[in-house]
Amino acid sequence: MVFRIVRRTVIKAGIALATICYIATVACAQSDTPILSGAVAFLGANRGGAPTYQPVIEPVLVAPFGDHFVVEARGDIQGFVFREGGNTGPYNAIFAASLFYLQLDYVANSHLTVTVGRFLTPFNIYNERISPIWIANLQTAPIIFTIGTRTSASSNGAMLRGVAVDRANWTINYTAYVSALTTTQNLEAGRAAGGRVGLFLPHHGFEVGASYQRFLQNEGSNISGAYVVWQPQPIPLDVRAEYAHSPGGHGYWLEGAYHLASNRDTGRWLSRFQPVARVQQYFKGNPTPEDLLPSADVNQFDVGLNYYLPHNIRLNGSYGRQFSSAGDANIWNFQISYRFLFPAWPGGHS
Repeated sequence: MVFRIVRRTVIKAGIALATICYIATVACAQSDTPILSGAVAFLGANRGGAPTYQPVIEPVLVAPFGDHFVVEARGDIQGFVFREGGNTGPYNAIFAASLFYLQLDYVANSHLTVTVGRFLTPFNIYNERISPIWIANLQTAPIIFTIGTRTSASSNGAMLRGVAVDRANWTINYTAYVSALTTTQNLEAGRAAGGRVGLFLPHHGFEVGASYQRFLQNEGSNISGAYVVWQPQPIPLDVRAEYAHSPGGHGYWLEGAYHLASNRDTGRWLSRFQPVARVQQYFKGNPTPEDLLPSADVNQFDVGLNYYLPHNIRLNGSYGRQFSSAGDANIWNFQISYRFLFPAWPGGHS
């Protein structure tokens, strides 16, 4: 097996992540205890007969500083192991690292949090709420994921967010942000501005919202989206959907997951299963290479199964079938992940 390792990228990212942890934990040593969480995972996939494997470590740091400030950071180091020539050549491997966010939050109150730095682009909900490997029900991101996150899933700039209206039966949340163009490796971001607004009904576990982004590069473009989340309290059902539209194309995805028991800690092995299904469609517009969108219309369905083991270990497997004029394909995925959580600094108080 021949491995081609991008050592410089990994070393630089490792130093950056270590520096983040050191600075934040030292700064917070005299206040609340910083928390280091995240996951270690091994992912495998076979798309159209071409197998790939990905070992991943994805740490997350949350470090409160006083009563109003919080430092947050998340990155990953992952390998991509593949066979040259599809499934006939020798194995090769590339290792790379990413910094998803490194941000400083000022929590003024429940109505306003001010964020500066590098943060996840808040377009619809998949990027912020669902994308981490220990949360996503299926390994592969939706086809329309890059709509609204076209140059990077992260933005460099400033963001305002909070609850605009808070009532007993409903709340309205909002997010507004501006991002600067950045071309530095591992810190890429597009020049854009946008926002998101959502209506949440807590007694029904229902949320609906809309997103808008004005992309300010390459002659500019308007990008819009909408999302729905339904998590009814009486049953362990999780339904999510998104729609997104851009000049490059538009489409939707709808995903449902049902846990066979509301309590994952129960001793019955059957209760740890969670079947998952997703359907999605993409309709091509006038995509550019920067959009990272398919060059043809796509229909796809995926079915999967999660199994939750003790000690925050999860097994996941799925099968998908993609239909497109550019070529049909079978998509197989499996994953094993371990979620960790512990104080990043000894002592302190919560």
